[in-house]
Amino acid sequence: MRALVAGQPVDRLPVQPMLMTFAGKFAGIPFGEYCRNGEKMAEAQLKTWRAFGTDMLLTCSDPAREVIDLAGEDSVRWFHDQPPAIHEGNAALQDKSRLKALRMPDLSKPGRMQDRLQAIRILRREAGPDAVIVGWVEGALALAAELRGINTIMLDFYDDPDFVEELFSFCAELSCQYAAIQVEAGADSVGMSDAAASLIGRELYEKHLWTRQHQILTAIREAGAMARIHMCGCTDVLLDQMAELPADVYEIDFKTDLAKARESLGPDAVICGNIDTIEVMLNGTPERVRAEAEKCHRICGDRHIVAPGCETAPFTPTENVKTLVDYAAGTASL
Repeated sequence: MRALVAGQPVDRLPVQPMLMTFAGKFAGIPFGEYCRNGEKMAEAQLKTWRAFGTDMLLTCSDPAREVIDLAGEDSVRWFHDQPPAIHEGNAALQDKSRLKALRMPDLSKPGRMQDRLQAIRILRREAGPDAVIVGWVEGALALAAELRGINTIMLDFYDDPDFVEELFSFCAELSCQYAAIQVEAGADSVGMSDAAASLIGRELYEKHLWTRQHQILTAIREAGAMARIHMCGCTDVLLDQMAELPADVYEIDFKTDLAKARESLGPDAVICGNIDTIEVMLNGTPERVRAEAEKCHRICGDRHIVAPGCETAPFTPTENVKTLVDYAAGTASL
Protein backbone atom coordinates (compact mmCIF):
# COMPACT_ATOMS: atom_id res chain seq x y z
CA MET A 1 0.00 0.00 0.00
CA ARG A 2 0.97 3.63 -0.30
CA ALA A 3 0.96 6.04 2.62
CA LEU A 4 1.23 9.84 2.62
CA VAL A 5 4.25 11.45 4.25
CA ALA A 6 4.32 15.26 4.19
CA GLY A 7 1.74 15.08 1.43
CA GLN A 8 3.82 12.78 -0.75
CA PRO A 9 2.92 9.14 -1.48
CA VAL A 10 5.47 6.57 -0.33
CA ASP A 11 5.51 2.81 -0.82
CA ARG A 12 5.17 1.57 2.74
CA LEU A 13 2.37 0.38 4.98
CA PRO A 14 0.25 3.15 6.52
CA VAL A 15 0.19 3.31 10.32
CA GLN A 16 -3.13 4.43 11.79
CA PRO A 17 -3.62 3.62 15.48
CA MET A 18 -6.85 4.87 17.05
CA LEU A 19 -5.51 7.58 19.36
CA MET A 20 -8.29 9.20 21.39
CA THR A 21 -7.84 9.00 25.17
CA PHE A 22 -4.14 8.48 24.43
CA ALA A 23 -4.08 11.73 22.44
CA GLY A 24 -5.83 13.60 25.23
CA LYS A 25 -3.35 12.35 27.83
CA PHE A 26 -0.36 13.03 25.57
CA ALA A 27 -1.54 16.60 24.99
CA GLY A 28 -2.38 17.17 28.66
CA ILE A 29 -6.07 17.72 27.93
CA PRO A 30 -8.63 16.02 30.23
CA PHE A 31 -10.75 13.77 28.07
CA GLY A 32 -13.99 15.34 29.22
CA GLU A 33 -12.76 18.60 27.66
CA TYR A 34 -11.44 16.78 24.60
CA CYS A 35 -14.92 15.40 23.92
CA ARG A 36 -16.79 18.68 24.41
CA ASN A 37 -14.46 21.08 22.64
CA GLY A 38 -13.58 20.69 18.95
CA GLU A 39 -10.59 23.01 19.33
CA LYS A 40 -9.20 20.85 22.14
CA MET A 41 -9.75 17.67 20.11
CA ALA A 42 -7.96 19.17 17.13
CA GLU A 43 -5.12 20.43 19.33
CA ALA A 44 -4.57 16.96 20.83
CA GLN A 45 -4.79 15.20 17.49
CA LEU A 46 -2.32 17.57 15.84
CA LYS A 47 0.14 17.38 18.71
CA THR A 48 0.08 13.58 18.69
CA TRP A 49 0.22 13.33 14.89
CA ARG A 50 3.24 15.61 14.72
CA ALA A 51 5.05 13.93 17.59
CA PHE A 52 4.64 10.33 16.42
CA GLY A 53 4.34 10.64 12.64
CA THR A 54 1.18 8.57 12.33
CA ASP A 55 -0.90 8.64 9.15
CA MET A 56 -4.33 9.60 10.52
CA LEU A 57 -6.06 12.40 12.39
CA LEU A 58 -9.17 10.97 14.06
CA THR A 59 -12.39 12.68 15.21
CA CYS A 60 -13.96 9.69 16.95
CA SER A 61 -14.31 10.31 20.69
CA ASP A 62 -17.28 8.89 22.58
CA PRO A 63 -20.76 7.27 22.38
CA ALA A 64 -22.81 10.30 23.40
CA ARG A 65 -22.32 12.85 20.63
CA GLU A 66 -25.42 12.18 18.55
CA VAL A 67 -27.46 11.17 21.59
CA ILE A 68 -27.10 14.56 23.26
CA ASP A 69 -28.01 16.54 20.15
CA LEU A 70 -31.00 14.30 19.54
CA ALA A 71 -32.39 13.97 23.05
CA GLY A 72 -30.44 16.02 25.57
CA GLU A 73 -27.98 15.03 28.30
CA ASP A 74 -30.33 13.27 30.73
CA SER A 75 -29.09 9.81 29.73
CA VAL A 76 -25.39 10.74 29.74
CA ARG A 77 -22.91 10.65 32.60
CA TRP A 78 -19.87 12.89 32.22
CA PHE A 79 -16.45 12.38 33.78
CA HIS A 80 -13.44 14.65 34.07
CA ASP A 81 -10.83 12.53 32.32
CA GLN A 82 -12.57 9.63 30.60
CA PRO A 83 -15.29 9.24 27.98
CA PRO A 84 -18.92 9.91 28.90
CA ALA A 85 -21.12 6.89 29.49
CA ILE A 86 -24.74 6.13 28.67
CA HIS A 87 -26.95 5.71 31.75
CA GLU A 88 -29.12 2.86 30.53
CA GLY A 89 -31.60 3.21 33.41
CA ASN A 90 -32.45 6.65 32.06
CA ALA A 91 -32.05 5.92 28.35
CA ALA A 92 -33.25 8.58 25.92
CA LEU A 93 -35.68 6.12 24.29
CA GLN A 94 -36.74 4.34 27.43
CA ASP A 95 -40.18 5.30 26.11
CA LYS A 96 -40.21 3.91 22.55
CA SER A 97 -42.88 6.36 21.43
CA ARG A 98 -40.35 9.18 21.77
CA LEU A 99 -38.71 7.98 18.55
CA LYS A 100 -41.50 9.65 16.55
CA ALA A 101 -40.39 13.06 17.84
CA LEU A 102 -36.68 12.72 17.04
CA ARG A 103 -35.33 14.74 14.12
CA MET A 104 -31.94 15.33 12.52
CA PRO A 105 -30.32 18.12 14.58
CA ASP A 106 -29.77 21.52 12.99
CA LEU A 107 -26.01 21.48 12.42
CA SER A 108 -25.91 25.21 11.72
CA LYS A 109 -26.34 25.67 15.48
CA PRO A 110 -23.91 24.85 18.31
CA GLY A 111 -24.01 21.26 19.49
CA ARG A 112 -21.88 18.17 19.88
CA MET A 113 -22.32 17.04 16.28
CA GLN A 114 -21.34 20.54 15.12
CA ASP A 115 -18.37 20.34 17.48
CA ARG A 116 -16.93 17.43 15.49
CA LEU A 117 -17.34 19.46 12.29
CA GLN A 118 -15.35 22.25 13.92
CA ALA A 119 -12.55 19.81 14.75
CA ILE A 120 -12.50 18.50 11.17
CA ARG A 121 -12.26 22.02 9.74
CA ILE A 122 -9.38 22.92 12.08
CA LEU A 123 -7.53 19.69 11.28
CA ARG A 124 -7.90 20.23 7.55
CA ARG A 125 -6.67 23.80 7.82
CA GLU A 126 -3.72 23.04 10.10
CA ALA A 127 -2.63 19.67 8.69
CA GLY A 128 -2.98 20.64 5.06
CA PRO A 129 -4.85 19.29 2.05
CA ASP A 130 -3.06 15.93 1.89
CA ALA A 131 -3.48 14.82 5.51
CA VAL A 132 -5.74 11.85 6.21
CA ILE A 133 -8.60 13.17 8.34
CA VAL A 134 -11.10 10.60 9.52
CA GLY A 135 -14.65 11.61 10.39
CA TRP A 136 -16.91 9.30 12.35
CA VAL A 137 -20.53 8.16 12.47
CA GLU A 138 -22.39 5.60 14.53
CA GLY A 139 -23.67 2.42 12.93
CA ALA A 140 -27.37 1.71 13.23
CA LEU A 141 -26.99 -0.73 16.13
CA ALA A 142 -24.44 1.45 17.92
CA LEU A 143 -26.68 4.52 17.88
CA ALA A 144 -29.77 2.46 18.69
CA ALA A 145 -27.99 0.98 21.72
CA GLU A 146 -26.92 4.43 22.86
CA LEU A 147 -30.48 5.75 22.59
CA ARG A 148 -32.28 2.69 23.92
CA GLY A 149 -29.67 1.00 26.15
CA ILE A 150 -27.57 -1.97 25.09
CA ASN A 151 -29.45 -4.57 27.14
CA THR A 152 -32.85 -3.22 26.12
CA ILE A 153 -32.11 -3.18 22.39
CA MET A 154 -30.97 -6.80 22.62
CA LEU A 155 -34.38 -7.73 24.07
CA ASP A 156 -36.09 -5.62 21.40
CA PHE A 157 -34.77 -7.97 18.70
CA TYR A 158 -37.14 -10.59 20.08
CA ASP A 159 -39.85 -8.54 21.79
CA ASP A 160 -40.44 -5.88 19.12
CA PRO A 161 -38.54 -6.48 15.84
CA ASP A 162 -40.71 -3.96 14.01
CA PHE A 163 -39.53 -1.25 16.40
CA VAL A 164 -35.92 -2.36 15.82
CA GLU A 165 -36.42 -1.87 12.09
CA GLU A 166 -37.95 1.57 12.61
CA LEU A 167 -35.18 2.65 14.98
CA PHE A 168 -32.41 1.28 12.74
CA SER A 169 -33.90 3.10 9.77
CA PHE A 170 -33.84 6.39 11.67
CA CYS A 171 -30.29 5.83 12.93
CA ALA A 172 -28.94 4.87 9.51
CA GLU A 173 -30.47 7.88 7.80
CA LEU A 174 -29.06 10.24 10.42
CA SER A 175 -25.58 8.73 10.01
CA CYS A 176 -25.80 9.00 6.22
CA GLN A 177 -26.59 12.71 6.45
CA TYR A 178 -23.97 13.35 9.12
CA ALA A 179 -21.27 11.56 7.12
CA ALA A 180 -21.92 13.73 4.05
CA ILE A 181 -21.67 16.91 6.13
CA GLN A 182 -18.35 15.76 7.63
CA VAL A 183 -16.96 15.21 4.13
CA GLU A 184 -18.04 18.74 3.20
CA ALA A 185 -16.19 19.98 6.29
CA GLY A 186 -12.95 18.34 5.16
CA ALA A 187 -12.92 14.66 6.12
CA ASP A 188 -11.53 12.44 3.36
CA SER A 189 -12.36 9.24 5.19
CA VAL A 190 -15.29 8.41 7.49
CA GLY A 191 -15.42 5.54 9.93
CA MET A 192 -18.65 3.79 10.88
CA SER A 193 -18.59 2.11 14.27
CA ASP A 194 -21.05 -0.68 15.08
CA ALA A 195 -19.31 -2.02 18.15
CA ALA A 196 -22.15 -4.24 19.42
CA ALA A 197 -22.60 -6.07 16.12
CA SER A 198 -20.30 -8.85 17.31
CA LEU A 199 -22.82 -9.60 20.07
CA ILE A 200 -25.87 -10.39 17.95
CA GLY A 201 -24.78 -13.33 15.80
CA ARG A 202 -25.13 -14.08 12.14
CA GLU A 203 -28.92 -14.43 11.89
CA LEU A 204 -29.83 -11.10 13.50
CA TYR A 205 -26.96 -9.36 11.73
CA GLU A 206 -28.23 -10.51 8.34
CA LYS A 207 -31.88 -9.82 9.14
CA HIS A 208 -31.62 -6.39 10.75
CA LEU A 209 -28.20 -4.78 10.48
CA TRP A 210 -26.27 -5.66 7.33
CA THR A 211 -28.52 -3.61 5.04
CA ARG A 212 -28.19 -0.54 7.30
CA GLN A 213 -24.40 -0.83 7.36
CA HIS A 214 -24.43 -1.13 3.57
CA GLN A 215 -26.58 2.02 3.38
CA ILE A 216 -24.24 4.08 5.56
CA LEU A 217 -21.01 2.92 3.90
CA THR A 218 -22.53 3.61 0.47
CA ALA A 219 -23.48 7.12 1.59
CA ILE A 220 -19.90 7.76 2.74
CA ARG A 221 -18.54 6.71 -0.64
CA GLU A 222 -21.13 8.72 -2.52
CA ALA A 223 -20.11 11.78 -0.50
CA GLY A 224 -16.59 11.33 -1.87
CA ALA A 225 -14.77 9.77 1.08
CA MET A 226 -13.21 6.42 1.91
CA ALA A 227 -15.55 4.23 3.95
CA ARG A 228 -14.17 2.47 7.02
CA ILE A 229 -16.03 -0.06 9.17
CA HIS A 230 -15.13 -0.70 12.81
CA MET A 231 -16.78 -3.53 14.74
CA CYS A 232 -15.31 -4.35 18.15
CA GLY A 233 -14.89 -7.87 19.46
CA CYS A 234 -14.95 -11.19 17.65
CA THR A 235 -16.64 -10.94 14.25
CA ASP A 236 -15.52 -14.36 12.95
CA VAL A 237 -19.08 -15.53 12.20
CA LEU A 238 -19.92 -12.31 10.36
CA LEU A 239 -16.90 -12.09 8.07
CA ASP A 240 -18.50 -13.68 5.00
CA GLN A 241 -21.35 -11.16 5.14
CA MET A 242 -18.99 -8.27 5.90
CA ALA A 243 -17.10 -9.11 2.73
CA GLU A 244 -20.13 -7.95 0.73
CA LEU A 245 -20.14 -4.49 2.30
CA PRO A 246 -18.90 -1.46 0.30
CA ALA A 247 -16.04 -0.83 2.74
CA ASP A 248 -12.67 0.55 1.69
CA VAL A 249 -11.06 -0.33 5.04
CA TYR A 250 -12.01 -3.09 7.49
CA GLU A 251 -10.83 -2.35 11.03
CA ILE A 252 -10.44 -5.79 12.63
CA ASP A 253 -10.30 -6.11 16.41
CA PHE A 254 -7.78 -8.41 18.09
CA LYS A 255 -10.51 -10.86 19.16
CA THR A 256 -11.11 -11.74 15.50
CA ASP A 257 -9.06 -14.45 13.76
CA LEU A 258 -6.96 -12.40 11.34
CA ALA A 259 -6.17 -15.30 9.00
CA LYS A 260 -9.89 -16.04 8.75
CA ALA A 261 -10.57 -12.35 8.10
CA ARG A 262 -8.10 -12.27 5.24
CA GLU A 263 -9.55 -15.46 3.76
CA SER A 264 -13.15 -14.29 4.08
CA LEU A 265 -12.67 -10.67 3.00
CA GLY A 266 -10.50 -11.63 0.05
CA PRO A 267 -6.99 -10.64 -1.08
CA ASP A 268 -7.91 -7.10 -2.18
CA ALA A 269 -9.60 -5.93 1.04
CA VAL A 270 -7.62 -3.44 3.11
CA ILE A 271 -7.41 -4.75 6.67
CA CYS A 272 -6.48 -2.43 9.52
CA GLY A 273 -5.48 -3.44 13.01
CA ASN A 274 -5.71 -6.69 14.99
CA ILE A 275 -2.82 -6.06 17.42
CA ASP A 276 -3.97 -6.70 21.02
CA THR A 277 -4.60 -3.33 22.66
CA ILE A 278 -4.04 -4.61 26.22
CA GLU A 279 -1.57 -7.49 26.38
CA VAL A 280 0.61 -6.16 23.57
CA MET A 281 0.18 -2.37 23.31
CA LEU A 282 -0.49 -1.49 26.97
CA ASN A 283 1.42 -4.21 28.81
CA GLY A 284 3.88 -5.43 26.19
CA THR A 285 7.41 -4.40 25.27
CA PRO A 286 8.42 -2.64 22.05
CA GLU A 287 9.91 -5.94 20.91
CA ARG A 288 6.57 -7.67 21.32
CA VAL A 289 4.74 -4.84 19.57
CA ARG A 290 7.07 -5.16 16.62
CA ALA A 291 6.65 -8.93 16.52
CA GLU A 292 2.85 -8.61 16.49
CA ALA A 293 2.94 -5.92 13.80
CA GLU A 294 5.13 -8.19 11.69
CA LYS A 295 2.78 -11.12 12.28
CA CYS A 296 -0.28 -9.11 11.17
CA HIS A 297 1.61 -7.89 8.10
CA ARG A 298 2.63 -11.44 7.22
CA ILE A 299 -0.97 -12.66 7.44
CA CYS A 300 -2.55 -9.70 5.63
CA GLY A 301 0.10 -8.95 3.03
CA ASP A 302 0.56 -5.46 1.68
CA ARG A 303 -3.15 -4.56 1.70
CA HIS A 304 -2.74 -3.78 5.37
CA ILE A 305 -2.71 -0.83 7.78
CA VAL A 306 -0.55 -1.15 10.90
CA ALA A 307 -2.67 -0.54 14.00
CA PRO A 308 -4.04 -2.07 17.17
CA GLY A 309 -7.45 -3.75 16.92
CA CYS A 310 -9.25 -0.94 18.74
CA GLU A 311 -8.52 2.23 20.70
CA THR A 312 -5.03 2.69 22.12
CA ALA A 313 -5.38 2.92 25.91
CA PRO A 314 -4.36 6.25 27.50
CA PHE A 315 -1.50 4.78 29.54
CA THR A 316 0.02 2.85 26.64
CA PRO A 317 3.79 3.46 26.67
CA THR A 318 4.80 6.02 24.06
CA GLU A 319 7.60 3.67 22.99
CA ASN A 320 5.02 1.13 21.90
CA VAL A 321 3.23 3.65 19.68
CA LYS A 322 6.57 4.74 18.23
CA THR A 323 7.33 1.08 17.48
CA LEU A 324 4.24 0.84 15.26
CA VAL A 325 5.41 3.90 13.33
CA ASP A 326 8.94 2.55 13.02
CA TYR A 327 7.70 -0.81 11.80
CA ALA A 328 5.57 0.84 9.10
CA ALA A 329 8.51 3.02 8.06
CA GLY A 330 10.65 -0.08 7.70
CA THR A 331 8.27 -1.66 5.21
CA ALA A 332 9.35 0.88 2.61
CA SER A 333 12.37 -1.27 1.90
CA LEU A 334 10.43 -4.54 1.56
